[in-house]
Amino acid sequence: MRSGYGSSILADAKAAGKQAAQTASENLDAVKLALVYSSVAYDPSALLSGVQEVLPGVPLAGNTSFTGVITPEGYVHGDDGFVGIFALGGDDLTVGVAGSAKSGSARETGQRVAREAMARAGKDYAPSYFYMAASPGEEEYYLKGITDVIGRVPMFGGSAADNTITGEWSLFADGDSFPDGVTVAFFYTSHPMKNLFIGAYRETGDFGVITKVSGDRTLVEIDGVPAVKKYAEWTGVDPDNLAGGALLAATITSPLGVKDRLGDLIAIRHPMNSNDDYSMAIGSNLAEKTVVIRMEATVDELISSASETLAKLRDSLAAQPAAYHLVHCGGRRAGMGDRLEEVVTAVKKEAQGVPFIMEFTFGEYGFTDDGNNTTGGLMLSYTALS
Repeated sequence: MRSGYGSSILADAKAAGKQAAQTASENLDAVKLALVYSSVAYDPSALLSGVQEVLPGVPLAGNTSFTGVITPEGYVHGDDGFVGIFALGGDDLTVGVAGSAKSGSARETGQRVAREAMARAGKDYAPSYFYMAASPGEEEYYLKGITDVIGRVPMFGGSAADNTITGEWSLFADGDSFPDGVTVAFFYTSHPMKNLFIGAYRETGDFGVITKVSGDRTLVEIDGVPAVKKYAEWTGVDPDNLAGGALLAATITSPLGVKDRLGDLIAIRHPMNSNDDYSMAIGSNLAEKTVVIRMEATVDELISSASETLAKLRDSLAAQPAAYHLVHCGGRRAGMGDRLEEVVTAVKKEAQGVPFIMEFTFGEYGFTDDGNNTTGGLMLSYTALS
């Protein structure tokens, strides 16, 4: 497998798509997949049209990214728009891309998209691994639908994002774009991938049983106590100081976590806002009668973990990979403020010349060892393609 990257901050969306696609593909004999990450400021149709003009017939997948992307060129962003494209090629690679706006349930949509991706790859069996991008809110159900069709296959990816958490995000599948749905890229290849899915937070001694959940993502009670009040008790703050969106900012450095059945992975659960009854809206699904743990990390640790995680992934490989696909939570990025350049410098160093792209998402997906694919928030999902 071979890879290339390109970017643009031209104000014209179509011209930006063309420029980024030309740069990403210039050293590849044949592009088999283009992953596209852009600003919400661009018109998606015009952007994708520009990409397709340069890469006719090449499967496209991706989504909008929070504030920018990072490539070996640096942090790519702009008031008028930005786009980063990651191109993959190679003789031993077939990719099938499919995407759809939600139609019926999220699970049914995932099933339909999985069957279409296999058909577009000209295959009737499960891929070696797959990439997924979805809209925030029902990622677990899109994943269930895909798994219904192909079984337990390793995956990586992340959720679409905007700059204001107001639903302005878009998903891309070939020339189509839509705000609510799912996109997949099925990889058929003998070259493996390795994913490192991690929160990079420390456990604290604060934990409790989830005793009440409303729907999938509203945490009502921990140990029988309103969730915000229990969290405030743990952190020694007035629960009223966590009202509304103040909870989101406060929990970037101290979110919640749930362990998998073997304790190998702590999936981070990011509280998004508090409600009048002191319940919490959470960015991922929860289950009653399971334990939630308060996690911690300083801003310095959030910054250093971006490159330390890449170093850990690199050191686990037997040989240098062809590419790194780096999914970094947008909330973590927001918590860094104007210190993002520290991440850029450190990640470029740890990549050691291997092409990469980093997007900023509102949900991250991956797996650990023999665990099931899962989703989380405030996490890192780093993937090496061999």
